[in-house]
Amino acid sequence: MRLGMVGLGRMGANMTRRLLRGAHEVVVSDLSADNVKHVASEGAIGSSSLDDFVAKLRPPRIAWLMVPAGTATEQTVQALAQRFQKGDIIIDGGNSFFKDDVRRSRQLQPNGIHYIDVGTSGGVWGLERGYCMMIGGPREAFDHLNPIFKTLAPGRGDIARTPGRENVPGTAEDGYIYCGPSGAGHFVKMVHNGIEYGLMQAYAEGFDIFRNANSNELAPEYRYNLNLGDIAEVWRRGSVVSSWLLDLTAMALTENPTLSEYTGFVQDSGEGRWTIQAAIDEAVPADVLSAALYARFRSRQEHTFAEKLLSAMRQKFGGHVEPKAGGTKELVRT
Repeated sequence: MRLGMVGLGRMGANMTRRLLRGAHEVVVSDLSADNVKHVASEGAIGSSSLDDFVAKLRPPRIAWLMVPAGTATEQTVQALAQRFQKGDIIIDGGNSFFKDDVRRSRQLQPNGIHYIDVGTSGGVWGLERGYCMMIGGPREAFDHLNPIFKTLAPGRGDIARTPGRENVPGTAEDGYIYCGPSGAGHFVKMVHNGIEYGLMQAYAEGFDIFRNANSNELAPEYRYNLNLGDIAEVWRRGSVVSSWLLDLTAMALTENPTLSEYTGFVQDSGEGRWTIQAAIDEAVPADVLSAALYARFRSRQEHTFAEKLLSAMRQKFGGHVEPKAGGTKELVRT
């Protein structure tokens, strides 16, 4: 299929490469002409402007957006809406707020333009591992885009089937699902990221306890000088707490057991806050997820080993680079 990719950052560029490997034709657009030129040299179809981008697509036109949530996404959606026609499809693969998806979908519906929201997980590793996708929007548009989702998704791989799913239809085992109408995909991804905060915080606090097990505050007979890298590694092998986040933790601790390159300044994205707001709206207790979010706020004031480990995990799975010490402490949505 031919589609367009707007935004050639860490994920957008790699998603384009994965689509090209799957024999799709991809027209690319980015604010940086150098980014367009670089990806075009690998087989994509470059464009010099948004008008040129749209002109190189074929009806029904498909534009996949991988730009920062908020103003950038809003402006791009509106610009494409002015150029698209009935039957065309706009896909937001970033981390937009699900209520914005509902609003945009309703706005585009009278003109017959389909709006699809795709919560995309995979980070900088997605090119090789594939992308886990949670998708919302019109079902007929999802069905039309299925070959694209199938190419981007991890596939079944060597993961053992969950007992009882042998006769369950659907694409969940392939790494992507249709969640429901507009906003459902980003809603599921929003909570996914909230849970991610909690998991990361649990690992970080646990390893901080290990690191301080030889504290002078403890009686000598209860002090332990533990090898954190070895603990992370052994937990990867048969432990009930094994996970990809633990794999990345083991990697970071092997590279530098003290994590001295990290300050522990941990950013948060909109999804963590939105998850807590959704819990409030639904009157659902979310003690762990709330505490994990607040721990990130605290990390910007004082830095413990736990926060350094959070920074290390974020850098490993998403390529997120923390601000330098003393730098501007602004919210970065990633």
